[in-house]
Amino acid sequence: MTTPNASSSGTFDIPGVGGVNRLGYGAMRITGEGIWGEPASRETAREVLRRAVELGVNFIDTADSYGPDVSEEIIAEALHPYADGLVIATKAGLTRTGPDVWVPLGRAEYLRQQAEKSLRNLKVDVIDLFQLHRIDPKVDTAEQFGVLKELQDEGKVKALGLSQVSVAEIEEASKVFTVATVQNRYNLTDRSAADVQAYCAAHGIGFIPWAPVSAGELAQPGGPVDEIATRTGASHAQVALAWILQSSPVNLPIPGTGSVAHLEDNLGGAGLTLSDADLAELTNAA
Repeated sequence: MTTPNASSSGTFDIPGVGGVNRLGYGAMRITGEGIWGEPASRETAREVLRRAVELGVNFIDTADSYGPDVSEEIIAEALHPYADGLVIATKAGLTRTGPDVWVPLGRAEYLRQQAEKSLRNLKVDVIDLFQLHRIDPKVDTAEQFGVLKELQDEGKVKALGLSQVSVAEIEEASKVFTVATVQNRYNLTDRSAADVQAYCAAHGIGFIPWAPVSAGELAQPGGPVDEIATRTGASHAQVALAWILQSSPVNLPIPGTGSVAHLEDNLGGAGLTLSDADLAELTNAA
């Protein structure tokens, strides 16, 4: 069995923010069903957040659209005033009008409005890491990147990041501001962002994989994830997270859950050391 403590994951220095333990927590699932509305119990959600911090998590990722607003509000309820060194990242640029409706909106006045709202929701004077949730194809990127830089210059955010972007888009944004982090879907069975991950590794940009524990058929009986888990006494999620953590020192996985038990299981991935052979097998499996 692995010990559930995020501090075993090593650290990464997010440019403009500082060092964080590399196994963080994604606060998407503390909201209601379908990441929409209120959770079944706000107290349970608060317990999960407090337990995460107790177990060494000092990097929490959320977004204005989770709820909407609900995730940010619960984080403040559970953890404010924040402990020294606790980094709260949030995102803006996706609007929500229903459980399954996600619409990019990158107009400058909207992004500024949402940044101001996140400041209030999180009860902070400055956002540690503010990420563009999606690039809006209907709005000039110069407008979207420009307002982010303005918010940083005004002291309302410390660092800036992007989500679900290409290498070319990172390079374009880098002409306007320092890209501290990039958040793309990436896991054992979805390597479509491998070129982005490699670019981040080469340029010292924190790479935040979302949906990091997805292992698909690799976790089926007889699959490599299942075989490694059986041999090491780890869970499938721990194997998937250990692979991401050991694949690159810039990887900052943020598994999310609304359960303390699942949280503790996920954080055990920080204490699992895969052999070189296991790493190679998992890397080549998908």
